[in-house]
Amino acid sequence: MFHTDQLPLGPGAATTRRRFLFAAGVAGLTTWLPTLAAGDANALGITEIAAGVYVHTGHHAILSPGNAGDIANACFIIGKQSIAVIDTGSTAIFGSGLRAAIAAVSPLPVRYVINTHMHPDHVFGNIAFQAAAPEFIAHHKMARGLAARADTFMRRSRDLLGEQAFDGTQIVYPTKPVADRAVIDLGERVLTLVARPTAHTDNDLTVVDELTGTLFLGDLLFADHIPTLDGSILGWLRLIAALKAETAARVVPGHGPASMSWPTAIEPVERYLSNVVADVRAAIKDGKTLSEATDTAGRSEQAAWRLFDEHHVRNVTAAYAELEWE
Repeated sequence: MFHTDQLPLGPGAATTRRRFLFAAGVAGLTTWLPTLAAGDANALGITEIAAGVYVHTGHHAILSPGNAGDIANACFIIGKQSIAVIDTGSTAIFGSGLRAAIAAVSPLPVRYVINTHMHPDHVFGNIAFQAAAPEFIAHHKMARGLAARADTFMRRSRDLLGEQAFDGTQIVYPTKPVADRAVIDLGERVLTLVARPTAHTDNDLTVVDELTGTLFLGDLLFADHIPTLDGSILGWLRLIAALKAETAARVVPGHGPASMSWPTAIEPVERYLSNVVADVRAAIKDGKTLSEATDTAGRSEQAAWRLFDEHHVRNVTAAYAELEWE
């Protein structure tokens, strides 16, 4: 999850923010980043949540030099013949660390790189896998959305991370778009990919490992980290209702623990979004301005989520724009 409001506004604010992040994070960067850059297979911790299903859990944080872009979950699934990666992190260096971690587990080739949506913390590590020429798979709307924001995403990521952590990062677009459903076979292991309607973004893609019943939801599911809205809040609530009717042995969020129980995992997200909708509708009915709505709507949720102050106002702003004319 990455948004273009992660830098403060005002004269000199970007420079001030950048200096603060460097001062706060450079010590961790100098010890952790070189191990990623060197392809150290142990640099990223991974957890096997089911047979052949591995997850690395990212930090709950905005991008900074200290975390080197490690702020979202990245996953891989091993079949009898090949491997599929699901989301690749925020940078080329992180992607290289993920690639090394995969190679330490299995010598099989990575044939597929799947992106759950277009946000940089899920796709900017793709470049680390490009030399192996896998299929890059995503929702059919992702390429368009990513291209429209490419310059902004690249500039803001570099500003937040710094040149060292962002070194070598380039955008890699999908080679295989999914408009409805797609099935890929890793060798006695079938993955089902579903393009979802507009919710967290307009290009959310879910993945099911049919062998273990593991459902990968990307940023349709947040845990502990506040949900962030870049699509439709009403669409997200409709999709949650539909998803809850689907069965899964376990789910993997885009931000949160490596594995969660279904469908209870998504209930806090549903509650948060529902509260924002109810409060924004009430504010609009009472003739309150957007500024007034952001001061009050959804504030009852503040204690429940990390990074609330960083993202909640943006969520309310997006919800207000969507609900104002309904």
